Amino acid sequence: QLQASGGGLVQAGGSLRLSCAASGSIANIGLMGWYRQAPGEQREMVARITSVGVTHYGDSVKGRFIIYRDNAKKTVALQMNSLKPEDTSVYYCHAFLQASDNRRWSDYWGQGTQVTVSS
Repeated sequence: QLQASGGGLVQAGGSLRLSCAASGSIANIGLMGWYRQAPGEQREMVARITSVGVTHYGDSVKGRFIIYRDNAKKTVALQMNSLKPEDTSVYYCHAFLQASDNRRWSDYWGQGTQVTVSS
């Protein structure tokens, strides 16, 4: 239901853009976001965006990352600037999706994409 892309290797100070697309029979999309999890660490919220565009960022990425969504295309993107080695992690997209058939809301996770920032 969620397909993420755009990870990779970048030098410190560089930029990367992650994208995530929802697919399937979807009536509505609610809150969308990006989370990350490094080895041995808990998953942490990076950025979230509501269906009307209200954003919320984790303290460690404020001022460096920007989250976007396109409701028509059912996508959410994360523009990551001024990357630091401590941003190295597996990034997961997340969304609340309402099914077209039974109108139920469920939350979904993308498969994860690796971001590695070298010093």
